[in-house]
Amino acid sequence: MAILGVGALTVFAVAVVLPVFHHAVKEVVLPLRHEDIIRQQASEKHLDPALIAGVIYTESRFRDQTSRAGAKGLMQLTPATAKFVEHLSGGSTFEVSDLSTPQVNIAYGAYYLRYLMTRYGDNEALALAAYNGGEGNVDRWVDAARQQGKALSIDAIPFGETRAYVRSVQSAARQYRDNYRTELGL
Repeated sequence: MAILGVGALTVFAVAVVLPVFHHAVKEVVLPLRHEDIIRQQASEKHLDPALIAGVIYTESRFRDQTSRAGAKGLMQLTPATAKFVEHLSGGSTFEVSDLSTPQVNIAYGAYYLRYLMTRYGDNEALALAAYNGGEGNVDRWVDAARQQGKALSIDAIPFGETRAYVRSVQSAARQYRDNYRTELGL
């Protein structure tokens, strides 16, 4: 009888406790918040929702915060970048405090990411490098590589922080694709 009790407890643990534990661990290790906004913005901006989630994860781990450089919110936009996005999008009511609102922050971050993807011919690595290291730097790196008859590879990005950033976002995007397909509408 005791064996049946242990067996039943084992089945219960595997069937009920293990999935709950797995979900809790996943939320700590690879959190996902605001998936409805991410799906909406990905659809509107023709972006991969896993890529947006990867940027948010790499930038802020889904926490609303302000960096030492003054970047704000989930997608860590500087006020200058947000003003640039407002100008590009034809907006006229933006306030810096709006960057603390997930809807605004993700919408502006996705808009800027789409802008960079378009600017760099849908080259994800270059767009991400520009998101982190700035368009001017990426333009110089691309020109220098071109003068050598090469395309700019991730390994050739001169800023170690930007190289690591691109790899981190791409890795996180893969993990979001693998672990949150349903939540991200993939």
